[in-house]
Amino acid sequence: MKRIITACIVCFLLTGYASGQQKKSIINNAPCGPVPTDNQLRWQDMEMYAFIHYSLNTYTDQEWGFGNEDPKLFNPSNLDCRQWARVCKQAGMRGIIFTAKHHCGFCMWPSKYTEYSVKNAPWKNGKGDVVRELADACREEGLEFAVYLSPWDRNHTEYGRPAYVTYFRNQLRELLTNYGDIFEVWFDGANGGDGWYGGANETRKIDRTTYYEWPETYRMIRELQPKCLIWNDGSDRGDLRWVGTEAGNIGETNWSLLNHDGEVTWPMLHYGLEDGDSWVPGETNTSIRPGWFYHETENEHVKSLSKLMDTYYKSVGRNSTLLLNFPIAPNGRIHPTDSLRGIAFKKMIDEVFKTDLTKTALQTPLNIPKRQEEDALALEKAWGSGRLIDFLKPTEFNRFVVEEDIHYGQRVKKFSLEAEVDGKWVPLKDELVDNGDGLTTIGHRRIICFPTVTATRLRFTVLDSKCDPIIKRISVFLAPELTADIPDCGEKRSSNLHYFFSSPKQMMIDWELEQTFTAFRYLPPQSSKEGTITHYTLWASTDWANWTKVASGEFSNIVNNPIWQTIKFAPVKAKILRLDADRLADGERMAFSDFEVVTQ
Repeated sequence: MKRIITACIVCFLLTGYASGQQKKSIINNAPCGPVPTDNQLRWQDMEMYAFIHYSLNTYTDQEWGFGNEDPKLFNPSNLDCRQWARVCKQAGMRGIIFTAKHHCGFCMWPSKYTEYSVKNAPWKNGKGDVVRELADACREEGLEFAVYLSPWDRNHTEYGRPAYVTYFRNQLRELLTNYGDIFEVWFDGANGGDGWYGGANETRKIDRTTYYEWPETYRMIRELQPKCLIWNDGSDRGDLRWVGTEAGNIGETNWSLLNHDGEVTWPMLHYGLEDGDSWVPGETNTSIRPGWFYHETENEHVKSLSKLMDTYYKSVGRNSTLLLNFPIAPNGRIHPTDSLRGIAFKKMIDEVFKTDLTKTALQTPLNIPKRQEEDALALEKAWGSGRLIDFLKPTEFNRFVVEEDIHYGQRVKKFSLEAEVDGKWVPLKDELVDNGDGLTTIGHRRIICFPTVTATRLRFTVLDSKCDPIIKRISVFLAPELTADIPDCGEKRSSNLHYFFSSPKQMMIDWELEQTFTAFRYLPPQSSKEGTITHYTLWASTDWANWTKVASGEFSNIVNNPIWQTIKFAPVKAKILRLDADRLADGERMAFSDFEVVTQ
C-alpha cells in the first residue's frame, strides 16, 4: 500500500541557512540508492550546451557521408569558430560538443594517423585545425569544450578488423591530449554498414558489444581526462544515456538510473529505470533544424521559439540536459536565422523565470505534529506531508519548478499540485504530459506547465517516495503566453500527383506528358517506423518498358530523425518515376507521410 511521504519545509531550512544556521539540517541524508559522481553533478548543472555538426557533409548536402568524398571540398570562405562560440553563449549554452569526426571518417583536425583530414584540404593550405580553433574560442568565451568521435568510419580500409580499433584509440588519444580539458566524449550509436572503406565499397558488420573493446577505451579516457563524461548508447554503459529519440524530449517520468549490465530497451532509455543499480542520467539531443548538418532547403524550417521552449520544458524540465545542435553553413559560420532564434530562445527562458512568486509568499509545511510546533529546533527538522504556499492575494501563475537535492539520490516517485481558486482546491496537471500517470519523478529539476490560473494558495504534496524526500527548491512563475506551432493543414504535395503501388515495396508516379525531373523528396511516417524506407532505388521511364536508374542509396538516420529526405540527381526526361523500397525499417509494405517530385 502506498503511503504519503513527508516532504520538506521551507527550502532554505533544508540547505542550512535558516535562523543563522550554517549546518545542513535534513532528515535521512544517507544516500538513497545510486547517487551521481561529482562529474555528473557538474554536468547536470550545465543544463544546456550545444552540438556543432560540420564536415564534408556540409558541402555534399548529406547527413551521412559515404567515405569517398573529396577533401578538396572543404574550403570555407569565412570559417569563424569565435562566431560559433559567441552565438552559443548568447543562446544560453554552457559548452560545445564538436563533431571532430563523423561517419564519413573525415577528421576536422590534422590527425597524424590518416590522410583523410583537413591537412589535405585547400582551407588554410592544409595548415588548419578546426578542433584547435574551436577549443580556443570556447576558452575565450568561458565555455566548456567536448568532442564527438564516430566509432564507425566509412572511409578507413581496416574498419571491422582489429587494426581499426587501434586507429580509433590513437585518434581519441590525440583529441584528449592536445586540446585541453574535455567535459564529454560522445560516441555515436551508428556502427557498421555500407561504406567506401578505402575503395572496397562493401557492407561490413561488427558486433558493437565486443568489437570496440570499450572497457579498455573507457580506462584510457578516465586516465587522460579524469573530469570527462562518456556518452554511449550501446550495451557498454557510459556515464550518460541517449533518451531514445532525437525529437527533443525525454519521458515525463524520468529516472536517472539504469542497470550496469544487460540489454537496454527503448523504455529504459526514455524513462530510466526506477530500480536501476547505476546512475546514468539522460541527455536530450536535438537539432535547431530538421537535420543535423546544414541544408539550404531547411533555412525556412528552423525551430520556432514556441517549439524550442517546448523542447526546454521536455528536457531540462524533466530531469535531463539539453544538447541543442547548431549546424555550420558552407561559409563556415552559423546561419543568421539559427543564431537569432537561439538568442531569442535564451531571452525567453530568462523572461519566463525572471520573477519567482514564492519570494513574497508565506510558505509552511503541512501536517506538522503539535509537539513539534512548540519546539523551534524540532520544527526546523520537521517534515510534513508537503508545502503550502500562500500568496496573500489572488495571483496569476502557470509554471511550477521543483528540485531534489540529487547528491543524496533521486527519491520522489509521485507528487500532486493543487491551487485554491475561489475557495476550492483545483488539481493542476502538466499540459505537456499525454498520459494519465499524474505528476511523477523530480530529480535535478521538474517544470510543470499548466494554463494560467488565478489562485490565493498553492499546495504541493509528495504522494510516494523511495526514501524521505529532500527538496532543494520550489518556485512559481507566470510565463508569457506563446502561440504553439500551427501544423500545416494545407493540401499534401502528393495529392496533386497520380501515383499507385504496383507491389507492397514499389510505387509508380506517372504524368501524361514528358517532364524533366531533378529531385524526389520523401517524408516517412511520423508516428511509427513501420513502412519507413531506409534504402531505395529510383527509376525513370518514358514508355513503361525501358527503365533508367537515376539514383539509389540510403536515407541515413531516418528512423531516429524522420524528416524530409531529398534525392537529387542529374536532370532526366521521363513520364513515369518508380520508387523501389529496397529495405524497410519495419514491416512488409512501404509507407509515407508525404512526397514530392521536383521538375524543371
